[in-house]
Amino acid sequence: MPLDVAALRASARARAAARPDGPNLFGVTDTVVPSTPFVRARHYRAVAEQRPLLVFLHGGMWVLGDLETHDALCRRIAHGAGVEVVAVGYRRAPEHPWPAAVDDAVAAIRWAADGLGGARMPGPVAVGGDSAGGCIAALAALALRGDASVALTAQILICPNTDLTAIEDAEIRAAAHAWMPKTPRLADGDVSPLHARNLHGAAPAVVITAGDDALRAEGDAYAARLREAGVAVTHRCEPGLSHGFAQGTGPDELAATDRLIADVTRALGVAMATS
Repeated sequence: MPLDVAALRASARARAAARPDGPNLFGVTDTVVPSTPFVRARHYRAVAEQRPLLVFLHGGMWVLGDLETHDALCRRIAHGAGVEVVAVGYRRAPEHPWPAAVDDAVAAIRWAADGLGGARMPGPVAVGGDSAGGCIAALAALALRGDASVALTAQILICPNTDLTAIEDAEIRAAAHAWMPKTPRLADGDVSPLHARNLHGAAPAVVITAGDDALRAEGDAYAARLREAGVAVTHRCEPGLSHGFAQGTGPDELAATDRLIADVTRALGVAMATS
């Protein structure tokens, strides 16, 4: 099916504008990732002192979503987990198909690990994202395995897309093809992380799925494969919740997001105590 990308993006922005604002923080600064100057980023700091940092990649079917659609969630994570967050406005399809978003994520992680261009001392860095952002985060974590200059503390995957060959929804399938137009490549491990031949050496993972989410099975399967590869995994399925619960404002959704924030705190807890 053809995608009306402009309408999808406008709808995502409208939904974000209707949600409550996130908490006020010590500092929120818009910036760019210097190695990719067209990529915007936003740095969230809950307190004055340096904390471990989470590079966050927004969801949106690889074609929509931006710094504004996930601003409230990034603020909640920074405030609740006591970490710094750098949200990345990575290049989106169809204008910029794969691997642009993964390249932007890797560049942002390297920049963060190097101290954000001198804005902070180098310290612990994790990567995370929701939905398609979780896919990109997982791929970036795999790409950085064995890189001595970037020792990821954790990867935080929230309802992640991990298998682009298993998409049943026509709109999401069209979006996946906009990101990776070559259908056979959807089964490649550098496009669908669940198909990676070897997950050994990946960063410790937090994988959160939702019981009423069409992506639950592939998220659960990825958590299992990571664990089989010897990766430390925290995995939980939130029963009765749907895809995108971390953006929701219902009592069950807020409670589940609080549990997610506690997972982030624990994943970075040792580093936080020494930072």
